[in-house]
Amino acid sequence: MNRIKEVLKEQGRTQTWLAVKIGKSYVVVTNYCNNNAQPSVPVLRSIAEVLDVDVRELLVSTKNGD
Repeated sequence: MNRIKEVLKEQGRTQTWLAVKIGKSYVVVTNYCNNNAQPSVPVLRSIAEVLDVDVRELLVSTKNGD
């Protein structure tokens, strides 16, 4: 599952709410949440700030932890 979508669900917030807060269209945020597009680093930081989470919480590790 996409971490942005997951955090929104945990917080009881909607994609529409996030779109308004970061100044993007609902379609853009939906594409982020469905992994059809990836936000730029500045946008990712903005999303993390709005959601009040560390930006690292929105990223999925690429390491197996070996």
